[in-house]
Amino acid sequence: MPEISAVIITYNEEKYIEQCINSTLDVADEIVVVDSYSTDRTPEICKKLGVKFVQQKFLGYQEQKNFALKQTSFDYVLSLDADEALSAELCDSILSVKENISYDGYKFKRLNNYCGKWIFHTSLYPERKIRLFNKHKGKWGGINPHDKFEMFKGAKVGYLKGHILHWVYDTIDEHVSKINSFSYISANEYFKLGYKSGLCRMFFHSFWRFLHSYIIKLGFLEGTTGFVISVNVAYQCFLKYAKLNSIKKENNNKKGGNVNYKRVWIAVKNGKKQV
Repeated sequence: MPEISAVIITYNEEKYIEQCINSTLDVADEIVVVDSYSTDRTPEICKKLGVKFVQQKFLGYQEQKNFALKQTSFDYVLSLDADEALSAELCDSILSVKENISYDGYKFKRLNNYCGKWIFHTSLYPERKIRLFNKHKGKWGGINPHDKFEMFKGAKVGYLKGHILHWVYDTIDEHVSKINSFSYISANEYFKLGYKSGLCRMFFHSFWRFLHSYIIKLGFLEGTTGFVISVNVAYQCFLKYAKLNSIKKENNNKKGGNVNYKRVWIAVKNGKKQV
């Protein structure tokens, strides 16, 4: 029977880390927590529960998770975020395949709890994620802060029933705060990758994100909560491109140097071509 390492990255996760760890006890043969020097009770809770506890300065979302893989003892890894937990059905599904693992990776659905309500519509559902995998058959990639495990070419991926339960945001204020930080991280990543920005992208991409979440993904069935989620999804998209546009302008200004507008005006007034 293959052994499984459960791995969790943390930073100030005292509210949810214990339930996350406890949800893996029946399926994991080893639990590894990589902590970014939390200042709350996260280290105390983890050590009390007897996990392998490693501290590492935060390297970036995908970089931190790739570092965490190197701390595991077994080939198969179950990866969870600290504010997630395995549902009972998903635990049973993992146990059923553990005796004879036939795929290199397994994909699960993620069910999000938004401000105390489980969300079965909007773009927050079903969020299929590869979270059980052979660590030698792929690596963490994607665009920060939205990391994903990417299987290497030729790897086989299966599907398991059950949900990763995710307490995504406890309050709207928390969501808005994360939108501001995540959009900045995304904008910087997009800039490094050479993505385009501009008014059209700000408007049309944002409008599509709202339409996709509220209409196509039936967000309206979630009532007011579905509308709030869909608006915020669109707002994050808008901010990402707005900040990308701002970063590009700042970069162009640095390359071009500071312009002496007084000299420009004198040159134009005197009919000179050079300033």
